[in-house]
Amino acid sequence: MMQHWLRQIPNALTVMRVVLVLPIAWLLLAERFGQALSLFFIAGISDGLDGFLARRFGWASRFGAVLDPLADKLLLVTSYLCLSVTQVLPWWLTVLVLLRDALIVSGAVAYRYLVGALSMAPSVLGKCSTVLQILLVLVVLIELSVWSAFADYRSALIVCVALLAVLSGGHYVWQWTRLYRATRMKA
Repeated sequence: MMQHWLRQIPNALTVMRVVLVLPIAWLLLAERFGQALSLFFIAGISDGLDGFLARRFGWASRFGAVLDPLADKLLLVTSYLCLSVTQVLPWWLTVLVLLRDALIVSGAVAYRYLVGALSMAPSVLGKCSTVLQILLVLVVLIELSVWSAFADYRSALIVCVALLAVLSGGHYVWQWTRLYRATRMKA
């Protein structure tokens, strides 16, 4: 019985991350960046810990496999929206990040509808794009709450996030197009 309970720890951490989205959003909109940074940091630690526990002890579950990336995306999208509402990040960047995500989801759905099951792991560019998106939020929150010298990095990170959003979105389209053509040639 105890083993069954332990297996749920990664899922509980993921659910906690989803629950943290609302307080983080409220703190960002209230411009209480130090407190938002603390919760964002806790969410990040929980993300790493749930993945480690799931892999290390074989506690992975279908629920966690679905909810974990959704929790991460919900936290990032909410953070970008709130930071744009408070005019910390430019709206064009948030729209670009959201369009990239919409492109990936709609491309996967279209592929599934036209071809069949899609078993594609995130690309290196996609992972780098996500890491830079997270890093930008962290740098901005550190800049606005702890260390204003981080302001020097904001503009460069905005350019890098935008560039990788475009490159990774294009890379997914290229991959799906290539897979689609290969599947059609076999048929």
